[in-house]
Amino acid sequence: MLRNVSAQILKQLVRHRTTDASLILERSINRVQLLGRVGQDPVMRQVEGRNPVTIFSMATNEMWQSGEGEPTSTGDVSQKTTWHRISVFKPGLRDVAYQYVKKGSRILVEGKLDYGEYTDKNNVRRQATTIIADNIVFLSENLRDQ
Repeated sequence: MLRNVSAQILKQLVRHRTTDASLILERSINRVQLLGRVGQDPVMRQVEGRNPVTIFSMATNEMWQSGEGEPTSTGDVSQKTTWHRISVFKPGLRDVAYQYVKKGSRILVEGKLDYGEYTDKNNVRRQATTIIADNIVFLSENLRDQ
């Protein structure tokens, strides 16, 4: 057992002290949580030879009051809405999202950020940011509407 611990410590030292990029394995995090409202009913798409994907948009709102932080704050309330593209590839979740996510539903989406490129119908290269969902939580207010 002591030999295993020594080997683990040696691997850690080698990983952090070496300049050989092939030996450096760093941990990183790509994690997103969004709480907001669905902007459109989901659409399921399937490109030939690939797994289907459920896609929908979601809005998050940021609110602030001008003059915030001042003792006698009487400023106007401002709001900014940000739209997000959500893609669900996970087989069970993909079908649940397609069936139960509805426009206006308040949900929590957890997943990761993905950046990609595509060519639009005018043959112009575009960039797209997508949230790849691996969990969707339906908030209780949605259940009352069912």
